[in-house]
Amino acid sequence: MEIEEMMIRVRELDLENDTAAVEDLERRCETTASTGKMSLFTHLLGDPICRIRHSPLFLMLVAEVGTSVEKEMVGIIRGCIKTVTCGKKFIRSSNTITTKSEDDPSDPKLNSTTPICTKLAYILGLRVSPSHRRKGIGSKLINQMEEWFIKNGAEYSYMATEVDNKPSLNLFTLKSHYTKFRTPSILVRPVFAHRVKTYKDRVTIIKLAPDDAESLYRRRFSTTEFFPSDIDRVLSNKLNLGTYVAVPAGSDPAESWPGSGEFLSDPPESWAVMSVWNCKEVFKLEIKGASIARRLAAKTTRAVDRALPWLGIPSVPEVFRPFGMVFTYGLGGEGPRAERMVRALCGHAHNMAKELRCGVVATEVASQEPLRLAIPHWDRLSCAEDVWCVKRLVEDYGDGPLGDWTKSKPGLSIFVDPREF
Repeated sequence: MEIEEMMIRVRELDLENDTAAVEDLERRCETTASTGKMSLFTHLLGDPICRIRHSPLFLMLVAEVGTSVEKEMVGIIRGCIKTVTCGKKFIRSSNTITTKSEDDPSDPKLNSTTPICTKLAYILGLRVSPSHRRKGIGSKLINQMEEWFIKNGAEYSYMATEVDNKPSLNLFTLKSHYTKFRTPSILVRPVFAHRVKTYKDRVTIIKLAPDDAESLYRRRFSTTEFFPSDIDRVLSNKLNLGTYVAVPAGSDPAESWPGSGEFLSDPPESWAVMSVWNCKEVFKLEIKGASIARRLAAKTTRAVDRALPWLGIPSVPEVFRPFGMVFTYGLGGEGPRAERMVRALCGHAHNMAKELRCGVVATEVASQEPLRLAIPHWDRLSCAEDVWCVKRLVEDYGDGPLGDWTKSKPGLSIFVDPREF
């Protein structure tokens, strides 16, 4: 075992020379052929770092075995770092002097909050060749990625996996000392051949300029867990298809958008906001391992939907070949009709995805998210319980105003960064 570990070399990805080997390793890690079950495969479109490229700071490592003459790539890992909100602090106002307080939030003198931020790292895309598993390669990749995280000032690291992915959970929780932290839900809706309703007679949808969207998000979401401090870079990214606010038809903001500051100071009785991200330009997905009968049944639903679009019959998109995806994020809203506003925004995102010829619309929200039930999705395509595991990387610094984030209780909402989905 010690000899095998000594032969393992971990280094930074050479994008020009390693791309073909990475693609080959990804193919070897597919489980469809051995299990006979359906599985989801990601096509990286010739760019191994596509899922981290838009992050503020990122790194991809590869593990290889062999001699200087003949080498084989046997493992890969990706990581990125950013600054996010990890909690909030209550502010006490007294005349013109404002001081921070640890008092009970029910104290009437505490009338506002301010975000507590931390430098957070994210691990994704860990792969180890089936022929070289259980040899410590995964742990070695994680350890070296964490060293890079610490060198670049990250205080916490987290990863995400499916609740039934026991090998991944055991590797991170038992061997790398991560702890289960949050359990959000991934909600997926197929893109039908017909357009869906956006309730135009009852709801008006307004597209915001990037700077106005940034202002709204900072005012409304800056104390939400995982809110990125560089939200301006997210909203101005070419992959962002826009930020949209839904308000009741006939309300003042529908006639003339007053700006996010004025809007939030005097909002309509109900409203909602959502942003849309184009994942199709980054990667494509494909469901492999489906039976012929399942494929034929899906094809039939599409044929009927295309022939009779006015009936609005739900249909299964072509997911057995590479397909694109639209991701919605930054979901929020208030008021008695907020759920209706959310459904209108989801319909708008669906129709945008249809124009882009995408197969699905996906979002990820906290399991306690108040607006979760308003998001249309198919249970069969969705993941009711995704698992986020977290680790405190550095122990020799003070807890700060929040304390140890890994021990904090979950809030109602999280802000999922589309660059990491």
